[in-house]
Amino acid sequence: MSVLSDLSLLLGRAFESIGLDPAHGSVLVSNRPDLGQFQCNGALAAARQARRNPREIAASVVGRIGDDSRLADVSLAGPGFINLTVTDDVIARYVSAMADDPRLGVPAVSEPLDVIVDYAGPNVAKAMHVGHLRATIIGDSLKRLLRFVGHRVLGDAHFGDWGLQMGMLIVAAREHLPDLPHLDGDFEGPYTVPPPITLADLQEWYPAIAARVGADEDVATEARRATRDLQSGRAGYEALWEHFVRVSRESQERDFADLGVQFDLWYGESTVRCRLRPMVDDALAAGVALRSEGAVVVEVAEPDDKTEISPLILETSHGAFLYGTTDLATIAMRVDELDADLVLYVVDARQAYHFEQVFRAARRTGAAGGAGMEHIRFGTMNARDGTPFKTRAGGVLKLQDLIGMVTEAAIARLEESDLAAGYPEEERSTIARQVGIAALKFGDLINNRTSNYVFDLRRFTSLEGKTGPYLQMAAVRMGSILDKAVSRGLVPGPVLPPAAEVERRLMLRMLQLPEVTGRAVELRAPNHLAEYAYELASDFSRFYEACHILTESDSQRRASWLALVRANRCTLALLLDLLGIEVPERM
Repeated sequence: MSVLSDLSLLLGRAFESIGLDPAHGSVLVSNRPDLGQFQCNGALAAARQARRNPREIAASVVGRIGDDSRLADVSLAGPGFINLTVTDDVIARYVSAMADDPRLGVPAVSEPLDVIVDYAGPNVAKAMHVGHLRATIIGDSLKRLLRFVGHRVLGDAHFGDWGLQMGMLIVAAREHLPDLPHLDGDFEGPYTVPPPITLADLQEWYPAIAARVGADEDVATEARRATRDLQSGRAGYEALWEHFVRVSRESQERDFADLGVQFDLWYGESTVRCRLRPMVDDALAAGVALRSEGAVVVEVAEPDDKTEISPLILETSHGAFLYGTTDLATIAMRVDELDADLVLYVVDARQAYHFEQVFRAARRTGAAGGAGMEHIRFGTMNARDGTPFKTRAGGVLKLQDLIGMVTEAAIARLEESDLAAGYPEEERSTIARQVGIAALKFGDLINNRTSNYVFDLRRFTSLEGKTGPYLQMAAVRMGSILDKAVSRGLVPGPVLPPAAEVERRLMLRMLQLPEVTGRAVELRAPNHLAEYAYELASDFSRFYEACHILTESDSQRRASWLALVRANRCTLALLLDLLGIEVPERM
């Protein structure tokens, strides 16, 4: 158990011994370190429930724990705050246990869940752009975090590969390449030669045909007809669609790989296409769905709603299925086929209303079974003027261009600091990419995910301050100390009680890892990991400046400090990995 959980257990028993709920014994890291290392504020809440004086309650609790050998000091402050300081021997004992634990003191969950993390949301015919960045970075970090604590997790890109846009692209292909055998209704295949259509073609065609569909009803009718024929199984259209999907996915997988992101599943809207009609028919037969003005809808409003929420449309009066239909069927598929206990949708906050409709419909129709569903909403990445980040020309910046931008900035920073100057060119390029991606990811994840933030390339790529490159530098420094120790025949040894305040502060910071990890899981908030990683690296830097590790004359103290370096290196590497950030071998 962690020091916080053990202290909470101690105080919980004390509260219970005076007839109060042991939950009031919860212990936190102190926000007044001048008064104590830890604090318990439970006496105030207990007093409200028991209608007793909070300071009297706190005094009674202190009287029952004051002789515990782990405590160096216990005191009261204010109306009933309990301040705690543990002995240096206790600190060393907990740090030693953490250093010896492959999980660094973070317990695995007792009841693992089957979790699906739905994130990124790439689409056919569209290269990845800056608008996909936050969903990808946040979703990947949550997947890593949940997997680390012991859940069985699958990451699903949820590919946008079905619907009217496919019919629109088929119409565009007919206009640009009318002689394609895929478009000949009399040709029965096989379609052995792929159509000469690239992703660049699709990207050029799509906005043009989408604009025409919106402006010309004849073109819209043609697109709907092509969509219907595709969904009815027309062989040529299916082969053409498969090509659209293939060239789009190949490009997007390269973009994701550059970000260090991989998916377990590339299920798309098309994955559940065979479920749509039976699902709608079953909902009608069960009376859960009803017909309204020719459409099929599920009422999702609830009596205590403070604002109106419209029914979820499953089928339009034209017989078309919508995104909500596909999302509902996807929930059913994830429950039926993947045994999902929990599904997290990492999608921007503007889709909150849609997901509220879908989740309610999933519960009403039974599609969700007993699975939990959460919308992990997030804000936008903005330019300095507060508007969504775009190119200088006002267009949407492609993800590859953004990666190139941060990599170039990282190269400039390395040159400014004279880092990696004598390294082989290939290694310098690898380090620059790692530093650039770290700047990009940490610059995003350090923010509360629900907040908007400003993309500041100069600040994000700094080697000092609260940045990804600073944390990489810290991890590399720790590794360098350990390498030098090995070259001198020095090895880590037993952890001794701290000999200096900077050492004590670092050790206490290390012991916060289990609670920080638990909070990040509970809140689905990687920013807690990012903030803690920075605090840990900063405390280590102060320790490193004050304690001359490799030249310390006391061999036992030196071995203890090396053990701290090793444990900090492992902890920081873990945190960066959970944030999706690589650590270079050297810088």
